[in-house]
Amino acid sequence: MHTFVTGAAGFVGSSLVDRLLQAGHSVVGFDDFSTGRPEFLAAAYRDTNFRLERGSVLDGSHMQRAMQGCDFVFHLAANADVRFGLDHPRRDLDQNVIATWNVLEAMRASHVGRLAFTSTGSIYGESRVIPTPEDAPFPIQNSLYGASKLAAEGLISAYCEGFGMRAHIFRLVSIMGERYTHGHVLDFYRQLLQHPGHLYVLGDGKQKKSYLYVQDCIEAILLSLEAAPERVNIFNLGLDEYSEVNHSIRWICEHLGLHPEIRYGGGDRGWVGDSPFIYLNCARMRNLGWTPRLGIRESVIRTVQFLQQNHWVLNAREATPVSAGSA
Repeated sequence: MHTFVTGAAGFVGSSLVDRLLQAGHSVVGFDDFSTGRPEFLAAAYRDTNFRLERGSVLDGSHMQRAMQGCDFVFHLAANADVRFGLDHPRRDLDQNVIATWNVLEAMRASHVGRLAFTSTGSIYGESRVIPTPEDAPFPIQNSLYGASKLAAEGLISAYCEGFGMRAHIFRLVSIMGERYTHGHVLDFYRQLLQHPGHLYVLGDGKQKKSYLYVQDCIEAILLSLEAAPERVNIFNLGLDEYSEVNHSIRWICEHLGLHPEIRYGGGDRGWVGDSPFIYLNCARMRNLGWTPRLGIRESVIRTVQFLQQNHWVLNAREATPVSAGSA
């Protein structure tokens, strides 16, 4: 395949780029480096099948020019700043919805017919069906991030129907592993470096979430591309287990050999729009033969080990404003 990857320098995006190159595909990476890191593309830069285009998904003309000659688009670039979405409500519209429309228009102009899109389990809001399948009734949306991803899914489906495209949409739980750059594990690890005697936790620590190791996520994405032939293929991606935030705290502290005082913010969620229980039914993906290799505890520990070995990620994240470009 001749592939085009938005968010190519991000956590999941760069990991996908490496896997595509290892499989012999050519890759055009597209990223504005607002949150992506050039260090994550170190291996890709050495591969003659890789070309980087530095640009924003909000620049549709640039994206269309860069996409010429490609036959498959992986759209991973997004604003994933879920917690602070209400502080800048336009950002989710621009970077998740308008950006996706720009991708689709660039595909249409460049005659690219296939797309893989990373959506989110947050679109299910506070679902009454647990574990939540792909065809669960949609509740009222409770976060701008989830609402924007759902709107992007709608655009993709409509373009597939209207212009004969074919799409794979992946509703992800939180992803863990090497190159992780934002989320509760990083927040806890940074706190424990700064003050190992105490840890501040949003909410009551009883929020229940499922997580997935990044390489297991990519295995699922690549497996589904040929195994699911529908015009629009939608898959939940997660584990057949979940854990409380308190479990993550215990695993992280045990790994670091620390016994901090835990200080809770209170309430059953960390912020407005935080769903206290996200647990997806992933039978549809499992039926294709996909089996994740790592459980939640192992994924959390792998993430901490990466952060221990790469403290520059903590400093880079603090110095970089949250913006569009990388996943």
